[in-house]
Amino acid sequence: MVDEKNVNILWVDDEIDLLKAHILYLKEKGFAVQTATNGQDALEMVGETRFDLIFLDENMPGISGLEVLNQLKNLIPEVPVVMITKSEEEDIMDQAIGSKISDYLIKPVNPNQILLTIKKHIDQHRLVAQKTTSNYQTEFGKIGLKINDSYTFKDWVEVYKQLVHWEIELEDTKGEMDEVLRMQKTEANHAFTKFVKRNYPDWINNEVQDAPLMSNNLMKEVVLPLIDKGDEKVILLVIDNFRYDQWLMIKPEVLKDYRIEQEEIYSSILPTATQYARNSLFSGLMPQQIKQLYPQYWLDDHEEGSKNQFEEDLIGTFFKRFRKDISYSYQKISNIESGKQMIDNYTQMQKDDLSVVVFNFVDMLSHARTESKMIKELAYDESAYRSLSKSWFLHSVMNDLLNKLEGENVKVVITTDHGTIRVKNPVKIVGDRNTTTNLRYKQGKNLAYNPKEVFEATKPEELLLPKPNVSTSFVFATNEDFFAYPNNYNHYVSHYKDTFQHGGVSMEEMLIPFVVLTPKR
Repeated sequence: MVDEKNVNILWVDDEIDLLKAHILYLKEKGFAVQTATNGQDALEMVGETRFDLIFLDENMPGISGLEVLNQLKNLIPEVPVVMITKSEEEDIMDQAIGSKISDYLIKPVNPNQILLTIKKHIDQHRLVAQKTTSNYQTEFGKIGLKINDSYTFKDWVEVYKQLVHWEIELEDTKGEMDEVLRMQKTEANHAFTKFVKRNYPDWINNEVQDAPLMSNNLMKEVVLPLIDKGDEKVILLVIDNFRYDQWLMIKPEVLKDYRIEQEEIYSSILPTATQYARNSLFSGLMPQQIKQLYPQYWLDDHEEGSKNQFEEDLIGTFFKRFRKDISYSYQKISNIESGKQMIDNYTQMQKDDLSVVVFNFVDMLSHARTESKMIKELAYDESAYRSLSKSWFLHSVMNDLLNKLEGENVKVVITTDHGTIRVKNPVKIVGDRNTTTNLRYKQGKNLAYNPKEVFEATKPEELLLPKPNVSTSFVFATNEDFFAYPNNYNHYVSHYKDTFQHGGVSMEEMLIPFVVLTPKR
């Protein structure tokens, strides 16, 4: 609620005497109101006194209201300024809005308008937070019932969308509902894990009709039909390690220049790690199939070398298997130099049927956060992590590329290979020296663990995963767990707790976005 005694208002109008009734009304309500009859006096007053809100007349002799507005925004940009004008001329309104007024009123104004404006700009945050909290409290029970009644992939997509929606809505309230929502999301992930354990083998072996779209089918079901239409060139932008909530952060910026033709959530394969999910995405095959058909393009976890060095070749194998004569290009953007080079040569994208660009920044951010205290502080929690992702996009070469493509005849597909989850709970596991190092999945021989704490695949071939040795098995961490070795356990746990990891089973890692866009122009 507005504490009127602590609200200081400045009212600037060359006919201030005619507004005595309004000013008296506000003072009776408990507001402190100071007045100025010209712009120069107003500017001097804001240099000496802190104001919470300024009412500014647009038409004054001497320095005009618009000139005063520009100077106020340089001096005190955080203070809301409400323009009061006799005119509704479009040019005046354009200038005022361009100078970032908070609101405007048309003369003659009445006391209730003034009071409502004060509440809107002084007490808006509290009122919005209060309403948002109340709305989530109303929805809490419904979401809980939905979690218990989710039997299909589409059901879980809706649960996840609702949880992400409220996570973003509540992030500015900083109230008790934050913890309630976190607990509900944890509950949902536990139920989602059980759902995946029951259904994942059938999905990847095509044994059910309602199997979700997965990594190995995205090229076939989404990208190839767009190319086959032949009307536009297709640009496939893959952001490594990109979650649905991060997409929602950049979505308003993208929609300034693009229309959404399709927006869906599909499923990453397991492990939800780049080596597996992205190779599967580009090849249109499951990892075991890649190793069988194209052994030259697959490296097992224990082998030396980058596990994603053959992505361009795997795209080529996809088109060959479908007997498509399609021209394509592939670029991976891991630094500023490669990004600038792509922008300089972006006209090549207008020549190829398909242009694929991989952006590694978000993945590098999550890894840097683990190792760097400074980055960990910048991306302290989920909200900060989302904010940092949006900041990257606004200043990224990906945004530059979208700005250039906005005037071209193209279809743009934005997607990812997998998401990431903030891990909290260590789970002990023991393996030999060749066991993989990933914190969310392990591949190796003679792994020792508690089967109740993991999703185990003692027969990897049943999940279409490669099997380097006869006794090789996979185990996946679930929910917010991460694997830790008994040796040096406490140091290991303290280092990795609250870091963002991927490779396991969770909504955040598996339920990932793809979007098809068309430039508005």
